[in-house]
Amino acid sequence: MALTTLDAKTALVVIDLQRGIVALPTAPHPSQQIVERSVTLLDAFRRHNLPVVLVNVAAGAPGRTDQGAHAGDFPAEFTELLPELKQQPSDHLVTKRTWGAFSNTDLAAYLQKQGVTQIVLVGIATSIGVESTARFASEHGLNVTLVVDAMTDLNADAHANSITRIFPRLGETGTVQEVLDLLEKTRA
Repeated sequence: MALTTLDAKTALVVIDLQRGIVALPTAPHPSQQIVERSVTLLDAFRRHNLPVVLVNVAAGAPGRTDQGAHAGDFPAEFTELLPELKQQPSDHLVTKRTWGAFSNTDLAAYLQKQGVTQIVLVGIATSIGVESTARFASEHGLNVTLVVDAMTDLNADAHANSITRIFPRLGETGTVQEVLDLLEKTRA
């Protein structure tokens, strides 16, 4: 579904723009492009005094997978948020240990306390952290907006699957410019 509106209390949720993730090879978009577009949205949300949530991943979930064991903590330098994000004291930091930002974190409680009814999602990786967070947000009854030109993946096919098949079922999709236009229109 195309982007139609932003609720009065909408939060920007930035997924895994941290040193270790951004250093990985991504497709179809380069990580730096995603960082730049996300920073544009961060600046706009902060300017409009809307909640900003910065999410990083500090460990893999327990359990074996066909891609190897991922349990355990990541090195500190891997988890550091990028300086380009210009983390502010008003930003809410969520450190996750699973794919999604809601499991075993305070994200749902924080959003509820802020009166947030909609989240705008950006980040890396589309089919992992972004999609998992979108699924849980939808299950929590939040309106979900997925900014498709401000996310990328480790696999182009997985990215395309999320964008074309999964996201339209979880919320509305749009571009950075569409979100900026709606912010200016509804917050003028």
